[in-house]
Amino acid sequence: MMKTVHSYWAYIALAVLVFAVVNAVIGLVQKKEFTHKDFRLGLFALITSHIQLLIGLGWYFMSPWYKSMKANGIDASNRLLAVEHPVMMILAITLITIGWSRHKKQIKSESKFKTFSIFYGLALVFILSKIPWSNWLPF
Repeated sequence: MMKTVHSYWAYIALAVLVFAVVNAVIGLVQKKEFTHKDFRLGLFALITSHIQLLIGLGWYFMSPWYKSMKANGIDASNRLLAVEHPVMMILAITLITIGWSRHKKQIKSESKFKTFSIFYGLALVFILSKIPWSNWLPF
């Protein structure tokens, strides 16, 4: 059940993050004014990614392969799920959190969009690079 929730919530979190990054890049390129809609979109990306992290950590420590890995150790076949995926996701969510905090200190719209573009964009790259595509539930 937790794996299913983690897999399907990932679609929501990823869609919101992609939308936030695209919105930030468009706002930066077109020199738009940073509005309440942009603020909320960044906030929703922050919230959905943090919820995904909590679900993922719950699944990580309750999964049967974690118990097996704890007893038998990490081998090359489960290194992606045991180390690489969790570390990159934590780094990505850290970048999202830093981007959110830094954008609030900016005054100009251009700086706010630039901060979201950089930090949320890097987080998106990190996430896409370490999604275990073969284990992810298809839609």
